[in-house]
Amino acid sequence: MPGRTSSRTTTRQSTTSRTSTAAVSRKSSAATLKSRSSTASRFSSANVIIPEEPATSALRVQICSIFSDTQRTTAGHRKSVIKLRKIQEACCYEPTSNSGKDTRDFDEDEFNYEVGRCTVRLVAVKKAEPAGDRVVRFLGLYLSHANEKDNTLVAEEYDEGFAETPSSRLTSYILSLVLPFLASKEKTVRFRSTQLISHIINSLDSIDDDLFQQLRLGLLKRVRDKESMVRVQAVLGLGRLAGNETEGDPNGDDSDDEDAGGLLEKLLDVLQNDPSADVRRSLLLNLPLTPTTLPYLLERARDLDPATRRALYSRLLPSLGDFRHLSLSMREKLLRWGLRDRDENVRKAAGKLFRERWIEDCTTTQSTVQECSQEGNAVAEARSPNFEGLKELLERIDVVNSGVESGVAQEAMKCFWEGRADYREEVVFDDSFWDGLTAESAFIARSFNDFCRQQGDAKFEDLVEEKMPEVTKLAFFLQRFINKLLDSLRRAAEQGDDAEDDDTAELEFIVEQLLQIAQTLDYTDEVGRRKMYALLREILALPELPEEVTRLIVEGLRGVCGGDPAGEREFCGVVLEAIAEVHDTITGDDVEEEETDPDESFHSAKSELSEDMPKRLKTSRSRSPEVDENDEEKAMKEILVNMKCLYITQCMLENVEGNLQQNIHLVTMLNNLVVPAVRSHEAPVRERGLTCLGLCCLLDKTLAEENLTLFLHCFNKGHDALQTAAIQIISDILTVHGSSLLSSPTCPVEEKMLYKMFSKALKADDKIGVQAAACEAACKLMLGLVVKDEELLKTLVVAYFDPGTAENLGLRQGLSYFLPVYCHSRAENQMRMQEIAVAALHSLILLHDNLDEEEEMVTPVMIASHLVDWTDPRKVVSVRDMEALADDIGRKEISKSIDGTVHMDLAKDVLEKIASNASKEEKKVFCSVLGKLYVSKYSDVEKIRTVYELASQIVEDKLLSDAPSRNALNKLYVALGKIIDSLGEAEGVDEEHGEETKITPIDAEEEEEPEEADEGLEDAAATVRLTDPKDDSLLGELLDDELESELDDSF
Repeated sequence: MPGRTSSRTTTRQSTTSRTSTAAVSRKSSAATLKSRSSTASRFSSANVIIPEEPATSALRVQICSIFSDTQRTTAGHRKSVIKLRKIQEACCYEPTSNSGKDTRDFDEDEFNYEVGRCTVRLVAVKKAEPAGDRVVRFLGLYLSHANEKDNTLVAEEYDEGFAETPSSRLTSYILSLVLPFLASKEKTVRFRSTQLISHIINSLDSIDDDLFQQLRLGLLKRVRDKESMVRVQAVLGLGRLAGNETEGDPNGDDSDDEDAGGLLEKLLDVLQNDPSADVRRSLLLNLPLTPTTLPYLLERARDLDPATRRALYSRLLPSLGDFRHLSLSMREKLLRWGLRDRDENVRKAAGKLFRERWIEDCTTTQSTVQECSQEGNAVAEARSPNFEGLKELLERIDVVNSGVESGVAQEAMKCFWEGRADYREEVVFDDSFWDGLTAESAFIARSFNDFCRQQGDAKFEDLVEEKMPEVTKLAFFLQRFINKLLDSLRRAAEQGDDAEDDDTAELEFIVEQLLQIAQTLDYTDEVGRRKMYALLREILALPELPEEVTRLIVEGLRGVCGGDPAGEREFCGVVLEAIAEVHDTITGDDVEEEETDPDESFHSAKSELSEDMPKRLKTSRSRSPEVDENDEEKAMKEILVNMKCLYITQCMLENVEGNLQQNIHLVTMLNNLVVPAVRSHEAPVRERGLTCLGLCCLLDKTLAEENLTLFLHCFNKGHDALQTAAIQIISDILTVHGSSLLSSPTCPVEEKMLYKMFSKALKADDKIGVQAAACEAACKLMLGLVVKDEELLKTLVVAYFDPGTAENLGLRQGLSYFLPVYCHSRAENQMRMQEIAVAALHSLILLHDNLDEEEEMVTPVMIASHLVDWTDPRKVVSVRDMEALADDIGRKEISKSIDGTVHMDLAKDVLEKIASNASKEEKKVFCSVLGKLYVSKYSDVEKIRTVYELASQIVEDKLLSDAPSRNALNKLYVALGKIIDSLGEAEGVDEEHGEETKITPIDAEEEEEPEEADEGLEDAAATVRLTDPKDDSLLGELLDDELESELDDSF
């Protein structure tokens, strides 16, 4: 990195004699830097005066020949550098031979002048010309080579400091010559001069201190250049200079400009806020890696530009060194952002970083890590698999927390196994591996098992069967670690030690991984199946187990029992037995089981509770104020009983698909457990019971009908969490049983009650979670055609653009996907959108007019463009499928034959709105719709005629006063007139008005006001398609001058 030169160490010698090739030039040099003030004055001058050139000399011929060669190709640059260096030595040093006699009579000043003369010619070369880039590259290569040679020659004479040499003076001369061009008005000149200066800066090891300040000041001004290509080159040079920000005083006496201070801070601001992705990417790769800049650089993992995000993972992070220097949270974020990126190339780069660079950091020594980091982007050569290093890598990303179901460790290991075949072949899961199981090794086994079994075509099925243990052996390992977990849980409960909690968390994670593996095993081996069945049945009844372990046990037990109806009944019976044992174990009460008549079990949860209901699940309704300590503990245990039993029940119901009435175990569970929980006075028990009741309703339609009122009541009276649960339950019930549930005569809930619930939730801006849940539920129901309510659709459209939902990102993201998919998936959905489009647009216009100062909203014109795009009949899936199968000619024919009735209906609604008492601004918005509609002769003829008549009436009444609105209406008017005329209908329409009239357009060029630019979607900005090219002769007749003037006068 170039260093600043202290004036105290700068040595200037000037003599007149040449001694040897090892001595510096003894001629005085005129190539000294000007003062800062004079340079700064030239920055503001756009016109540079070029002095007259002296006569052509042999030196100029040779130098020009070299520069000419460098323009053609970069292959000969090294040879050209050596040639030019020999010429420089002949001009600046005492020659030792007769070679180069043509240049011996020239001195250093003349050599510098000729090189500068060729350099100046570069600044006018356009960016697209590769010859300019080659010359810039050659100059940087030459100056680096020449300075290195001169520094070697004077190394003995100047032990330290900046020694002035012919090459350093040449560098200063060229930079001083190019600096004034930074302020040129021509963008090409600014680009080339900035490019040359930045390239020279990056090619040198040190520069003069005064020159440093001038370059810094000049490039800082180019950081704010309006051309992104200039800014890119400026930040390339400043990134190299930024490393010296802490050396000396950046705001010294020579720095009176406001742009001179805080170079690094300014570059970081550019990195965050520059609109050009190329500028941000250049800074990302050229800023110095310091504790100050590192957080800003890593922040580019969330950059808008995919190439910038990819550069971070493929270039910056591999060159960063040992990843273990990063904090744990930053490692986890980088992995999560990279592996879940929406761009495939970014995901590949992040996966490669994890499986090649980070694993090498954990498996190599520190010296090897440093060697790898010096190689830049090159990844260290693959070494033999080291599973201890892999365990350390998983430990470094905190696999206990990141290895859960939604964690990033699973995705990281999937990429790892996919790209490291050597680790796949070398991994061994023997008895010693399972005996010394840790959280990291357990996750290795689980991730390897999942990867091999999830590959298509059973690609690695043989490999996983060979390496993974059989069912019986895995059951023994599982039992061993379950016992360890129980012991740890009891010790942690007794001691309350944090260290014990950490051990418990690790053991819990190990058990979860073993249970995950158990779910994928083949249970055709009856001996192994019985062993696993008995183990899972036994541990399910252990009350101390955490909820996540309980859930995995239930899912594993479901797989062991089999997927047929008999296996499902067996599964339900086993789970209910375990529930009873859990209750008895915690409370210590022996409760007799009572038989329940299944025919009397199907009643609403709001009905009266039977006197025979087991007392073990009833919560106390009233308590004495003087409750002793034992009673409080008993009450807490009773709540724990209900919560644990209901959670097991919930897990069981999530894994059952059969009919509720045909399973006696489910009937017993419903009456003895779920219904009492829903009636409980304890809020946690009641909410979990409600969830279980909702799952039961999915298995029986009658039960769902009876309890819809209960769920609506929970939404109306409950808190936010209960409202969200009620919305999700009702949505699931409607999805499973369909809309016929609401039309049933026995259902107490009407459709409008549900629609009112959704509308109320969507308008609750202060309840973001409830609003997002309602949006998601409504979108799913409408996509599945379960709900077809137009008012609900209008509410969704208004909520999408409403500034009150700006903070609800879940709702906005869901609607941004739902609305185009809903409209373009079916023609009938587009009809519904068309029917509410004008009303929704009217509501949004009023909302836009009443905005507060701090609120922001999309313009009504853009909203109108969205509505036109969503109702475009050419974008329906069936039409696009036909076009995809057709060739170019067939695609045009298909596009012409599309029925545009939906846009005719929209045009009718818009024209009626314009003809009503709409305001002037509102008419402008509605007229912007007319110019974007798709007009087709295959639309309904009667609707075409109706729209045509409405347009004629608006023309006659002169309802539009501004030119853009009249032009938009005229565009539709002419297109409809052509269609009617081509169908032979124009005469009939004219006779109704008592005269014969031809339709002519308004000449938009004669209007004073230009047509407003379209602010809508790109796809929505579809111009009106004329019906057929053969109607050009008719168009000529329609453009009659006299009739055009008559129509213009009517406006």
